[in-house]
Amino acid sequence: MAAVILAGGQGRRMGGADKGLIDYRGRPLVEWALAALAPQVGEIAISANRNAERYAAYGRRVLPDPLPGFPGPLAGVLAALQTVEADWLVVVPCDTPHLPADLVIRLLGAAQLESVPLAVAEDGARVHHTCFIVRTDQRANLAAFLARGERAVRHWQAGLASTTVRFDPAGFANFNQPDDLQPG
Repeated sequence: MAAVILAGGQGRRMGGADKGLIDYRGRPLVEWALAALAPQVGEIAISANRNAERYAAYGRRVLPDPLPGFPGPLAGVLAALQTVEADWLVVVPCDTPHLPADLVIRLLGAAQLESVPLAVAEDGARVHHTCFIVRTDQRANLAAFLARGERAVRHWQAGLASTTVRFDPAGFANFNQPDDLQPG
């Protein structure tokens, strides 16, 4: 079991800041994701296109996008699929600090129960397309999707047999704008 934390975006809605390195409650957002995933998987990589040395300081492999020009989260997923040796890859965004402690086991269990290569988190109100588990044998499928110029995560996922797993919405609160980081 391996995981990748997606921290490779441009952070446009955060004024261009590298979202994984933005401070939240005294530590960078990426640290929250690392802490949530570490007890759940054997290997964690970080997809990042900037500040590679800062991310590498966490002792994890840092993977730049294999495609130029910030092509979106799927490029980071492809980099991880091409690199990890595990049978399954868990994917999470760096801006979701309160990930469930049972995220991996529940996603994996649902995928295996349904005999599908993909399980995606949802909370009853919405599907969280960038929080999922995928069998690593889907790397060629994703590479072909990206080679066609496609970029939307949900469109790629729609082409795979899949299932969704319902979680409490609190686990998926994410930070896209500076105001999101303020105490509520």
